[in-house]
Amino acid sequence: MPNKADKSDMFLLTQIFESFRFAVKALKSNLLRTILSLLGVTVGIFAIIAVLTIVDSLEKNIKDSFNFLGTGVVYVDKWPYTADNNGEYNWWDFWRRPNPSYNEYKFLQANLKNADAIAILARKGNVVIRRKSNSIGQIMLVGGSEGYDKIFEVNVEEGRYFTADELEGGRNVVILGYEVAKALFPKEGESAVGQEVKVKNLKYIVIGVVKKEGESFIGTPSNDYACVIPYKAFRGLYMTGTGRWNETGSSIGIKGKETDVGLVELENEMRGYLRGRRGLQPTEKDNFALNRPEAIANVIGSLFDVVGLAGWVIGGFSILVGGFGIANIMFVSVKERTSIIGLQKSLGAKNYFILFQFLFEAIFLSLIGGLGGLFLVWLITFIPMGSLEVILTVKNIVLGLGVSTVIVHAWIR
Repeated sequence: MPNKADKSDMFLLTQIFESFRFAVKALKSNLLRTILSLLGVTVGIFAIIAVLTIVDSLEKNIKDSFNFLGTGVVYVDKWPYTADNNGEYNWWDFWRRPNPSYNEYKFLQANLKNADAIAILARKGNVVIRRKSNSIGQIMLVGGSEGYDKIFEVNVEEGRYFTADELEGGRNVVILGYEVAKALFPKEGESAVGQEVKVKNLKYIVIGVVKKEGESFIGTPSNDYACVIPYKAFRGLYMTGTGRWNETGSSIGIKGKETDVGLVELENEMRGYLRGRRGLQPTEKDNFALNRPEAIANVIGSLFDVVGLAGWVIGGFSILVGGFGIANIMFVSVKERTSIIGLQKSLGAKNYFILFQFLFEAIFLSLIGGLGGLFLVWLITFIPMGSLEVILTVKNIVLGLGVSTVIVHAWIR
């Protein structure tokens, strides 16, 4: 025999189910009013989540465009990436600085204890690469030393990477970007590996072709239109690595250890060694820049924080209208069913039974409207937007459903 507690639980479940059934019936009986209420919430959720999704996608695509700088890397450069703490960029002081030199690279390589990898590199734009009657211009020519592949991703699809002897000896070998190889070797099935190309009328043997990367969102350098040669071979083409202010500038990239959180120890060690190497007095300012890709990401992040706030304001007005619409519908429903409520109470219905009827109506309107808004945002992700990849994240899905829940909570209060 079921005990008294079991009967009480069963009665409560029956009451909740009946409230649920009453709510569904009420929504069906006023279908046009229900649809209009749903549209208010749907448009509001769509406005907020669509704006936030586009903003998040823009931020991610822009940050991904700077992946060519590597991750967890500190660069020794002549020019800083961003302005100082006062918002000033004193270029007239920076241009007189010496460029990082090859000797400084070897010095840091021998002394740094907190580095996982170190490389010196130099870049030259608008270079023409030729092969017989074929040529391609506006190519980025990169000279990289030992450790270059540990700081940057060099996804060689065909052929191989440089050997230690080729890097140390400055051999005339080259790794072509995908589009460069395609332009110079246009025949179907023709392999570029082992063939000769010319850079400034000097012959280079192709030892590898990089996997296709595609265009970045903001057009930052891509390996598709780049060629990589040993750094010492690059020095044979252009004056660099001597430290002079007027040469083709080099950068020294140092990848930190995973245990060095924030690369604080690495940066302090680098600053100490470089100041000593350049003979700077304690009162003198650094005549070099320690750049980190994270600095660019932070600037981008702060910019999109403002854009995201604007999105909340725009969408907030829409969702506010939707919330008032649901509240208004609930007040009308209560007034319409006054006689029914009186009849139910005379038959012994509890207050929570009456409350559940209207509560379920509000929940249905809010959650179904929220899901409708999320569905519309999901459809946006299938619209081609060029190089912009729109992604509906779990965070924004939870946010959309959370805002819908808040509408219900606000109505209950």
